[in-house]
Amino acid sequence: MAPRAFISGLSGTAITPDERSFLREAEPWGLILFKRNISDPKQVTELSGSFRSLVGRQAPILVDQEGGRVQRLTAPHWPLYPPGQAYSSAYDRDVSTGLAVTRLGGRLIAHDLRAVGVDVDCLPLADVPVAEADPVIGDRAYGATPDKVAALAGAIAAGLANGGVLPVLKHLPGHGRAAADSHASLPVVTTDRETLEQTDFAAFRPLARLPLGMTAHVVFSAIDSTAPATTSATMVREVIRGFIGFQGLLMSDDVSMGALSGTLGERSRAAIAAGCDVVLHCNGKLDEMREVADASPRLTGVAAQRADAALAARGNPGEFDAVAGRKVFEEMLAPFWQGAQQVARA
Repeated sequence: MAPRAFISGLSGTAITPDERSFLREAEPWGLILFKRNISDPKQVTELSGSFRSLVGRQAPILVDQEGGRVQRLTAPHWPLYPPGQAYSSAYDRDVSTGLAVTRLGGRLIAHDLRAVGVDVDCLPLADVPVAEADPVIGDRAYGATPDKVAALAGAIAAGLANGGVLPVLKHLPGHGRAAADSHASLPVVTTDRETLEQTDFAAFRPLARLPLGMTAHVVFSAIDSTAPATTSATMVREVIRGFIGFQGLLMSDDVSMGALSGTLGERSRAAIAAGCDVVLHCNGKLDEMREVADASPRLTGVAAQRADAALAARGNPGEFDAVAGRKVFEEMLAPFWQGAQQVARA
């Protein structure tokens, strides 16, 4: 039977008996890991294997491993990685160097993730921040112009893919202009559509062929005055699938975030009705997980085709000398990131 159209979290570093029963019955499409689920490489490898055994397939396992403020696998067991701003600075010094070190960063992250069974990274961001925006994006961004953001986002996505890890394009169609953190409240962007198409949305267009994407819990009032992109059929149809041209599997951002209203079931059904293929739920609270599962349909039709196409893109990484790669990475990035010296030591 087809899996259900949702991605689940877990409460801790091992699957509890209640979670085992839930996962067998609910059959989520995938699993997402957070710091509460991670202690050391052996444990993450075992957790990945346990989940796949329970659902009976090579299901995708996701993590947010951006670097900087958003890094779930971290020291002392995993190297530190820079925020997007460091790659941006390298690109400003020299375009080819900036792109090369960004690709290498993605390849190194993929090496770390594949070693413990994780095969999807919620990266890259193509958000284009503005000065007055909430700092939730901030230094995570690859720059302040759409061309630069798209180039660097594409480079890190290519590095991930080369290492056998699927990239997730986020946050469609843009979180950079939001004046609130959607983890806590609903941002409303009042900028006119023409400006959005020339800036925020434009950064995503060169990346439209990436296999996976994640929505933004942001209202763009010039296009849909009430619903955020995650639950807006207009935003999904006209902007994400239309203007941007994204045709990969579209997942919601975490439906437990404070930006959305209604019950977890209502939020999940609204995201699917709007055109999301899969619902993402992250906090590991079993009662919420059950509610999301009950509201999520089986993955069929076009959504299933997109899911199959994405998973088919998981390739086997080629030969890669990670030790030499990290040394080069540290040397290339040292002028642009004060944490570079920690890469080799972590």
